[in-house]
Amino acid sequence: MAKKPARAKTAKKSKVSKEKAAALRRFIRARGAEYLRDPNVTSIGVGFKNDDGDLAIVFSVASKADDTVLPEMGTVRLPDTITVEGVDYPTDVIQRSYRPSFDIVAPEGPNMRKSRLDPILPGISVANVRGDAGTLGMIVFDAVDGTPCILSNWHILHGPTGVIGDAIAQPGPRDNNNTAGNGCGTLLRSHLGPAGDCALARVQGRGLRRELHGLNVIPKRLGNVELGDRVVKSGRSTGVTYGIVRRHDVIVSVNYGGTIGAKDIGGFEIGVDPQRPPHDGEISKSGDSGSVWMIAEGDKATDIIAGLHFGGEIDGNDDEHALACYPLSIKKKLNFVLEPPAPLVMDSEEEAEGLTRTGFDPDFLGVAAPMPVLSLSLKRDAANFGRAQTIPYTHFSVCQSRKRRLPRFVAWNIDGARRVVLPVHDFKLDERLDAVDQVGDPLYESNNLERRQIALGSDLAWGAVEEAKQANLDSFFYTNALPRHDRFGESYRGGMWDGLENLVLGHGGAEDIRVSVLGGPVFGDADPEYRGIQLPTRFWKLIAYRAADGGLTSAAFLLSQSDLIDEIESLDTDPLRLFQVSLSVLAERTGLGFDAYAGSNVMDAPARAMQQPIATEGLERGEGMREVLDVWNIAF
Repeated sequence: MAKKPARAKTAKKSKVSKEKAAALRRFIRARGAEYLRDPNVTSIGVGFKNDDGDLAIVFSVASKADDTVLPEMGTVRLPDTITVEGVDYPTDVIQRSYRPSFDIVAPEGPNMRKSRLDPILPGISVANVRGDAGTLGMIVFDAVDGTPCILSNWHILHGPTGVIGDAIAQPGPRDNNNTAGNGCGTLLRSHLGPAGDCALARVQGRGLRRELHGLNVIPKRLGNVELGDRVVKSGRSTGVTYGIVRRHDVIVSVNYGGTIGAKDIGGFEIGVDPQRPPHDGEISKSGDSGSVWMIAEGDKATDIIAGLHFGGEIDGNDDEHALACYPLSIKKKLNFVLEPPAPLVMDSEEEAEGLTRTGFDPDFLGVAAPMPVLSLSLKRDAANFGRAQTIPYTHFSVCQSRKRRLPRFVAWNIDGARRVVLPVHDFKLDERLDAVDQVGDPLYESNNLERRQIALGSDLAWGAVEEAKQANLDSFFYTNALPRHDRFGESYRGGMWDGLENLVLGHGGAEDIRVSVLGGPVFGDADPEYRGIQLPTRFWKLIAYRAADGGLTSAAFLLSQSDLIDEIESLDTDPLRLFQVSLSVLAERTGLGFDAYAGSNVMDAPARAMQQPIATEGLERGEGMREVLDVWNIAF
């Protein structure tokens, strides 16, 4: 395993020798289960006496009682000290019982973590179709064939009534009962026992992203936690919360109910990080099961996996804490790897050159949905491809601005029923165009800017396998990329912007729908300049699909990052602003022509209803433009 990055150590950690920690670890693993046979003992682990005293063996019990009452309870007094390999260690006893974090959760209004997102990503709702709601922990790969898989808990993906091969839904049934339309994979393997509460599901029929929602990091290394380590997780119910490791090598008795009953689960315990306490005092709640805890440095997550969250204290216990399985143990049980064991795509673009790039198909929907019309001045600014002002790729086309060296717009087709899951690649210049007409790597070095695709590779990778591979490779040309501030990314990584297509179509049933999308930046003369490039501060998107009556339906949106981009080297905290707009406003802001979509836009023709209309309660209507403040309960 790669060496862990340096982390600030607490004064307490300096008191613990590796030899003593290893000795106690061996003792817990060899003898810990014996203590759990006592009906009053709920866990045993290694921690500090009274949280800040000497290194100790820390027990938890269901009830503390006077010694005279213990026999009536069927239990005995725990020893004050325990000798381990010739050394006497004090014990500590706390009153605490445990539960898996999968109790039925109360219905709530929709939000991004509980909505249907495509591509899926860690930190959002997932569950067995016969289950409730938990958290998609991370994307890993089957060590046997390299298939992308969802990692979460046994009690989330399997459960007491589940069997291998069960369908998995995203979001979980508690958050959206359209399980037939929300399928995201099938249960592959699971384990419930001392090694952990864990399960894998193959990803099927959905795109994927590997970065943790709200933490913006891809887990890449397995860690081994120590007392005092700071950790952070991204969960369905409580979002991003911080904790500190206060017991390791814990064996806890968890009651899973029904025919399963109590099970001994191994792992470690996490308490509240006093430097970064949660706003409501809760570092985890029901529905957070399956979250991945990451080693934290300050308020940032590293790429080191600390553990897989599986439970916490029962209701009414003021001692807020969480429980997590060790990542190495569950990796061995489930047989997965963190990176694909073999390349899943062509070794080079040349292998795909036998396939013809036909570009965006305006008749893809069975009803005309063409690219926007360019004015004479915009045609003159466009990088030519032969006699055309757009450049064809696989399943999409690009109009590249020579003046701005960035795409003016991208038009793409999505066939949700034929998606192929493929990995990401590095961005590259398109050699079919002059390099001077494209922005490359130098713009993005040592700053807060990110290269972000306009048309996602996960949306473009559909069709026959070779066709999907070429589309995925094509999506990583710089002609399909825009510079965006990384704070802007925190919102769209959650699916709000990049997943807008599915949100417009409703929270479920969109994976089999054909969609055509137009999108790009809004260029303005006042856009700030950075390293010789004017950076766009606003973006637009038009989503079109064929309605049940056979007619064309469309919705148009604008999103602004202007408050963020003013100072590239800083991270402003002003909010992003999302607007739904009429075609006339979109045309006025972009300078493009959308006459072919007249009568299709829901802002212009409210009578043209969508299959599941966008919520409009409480939204103020303006001059062909309204700000979307809490549609889908999105907090910017």
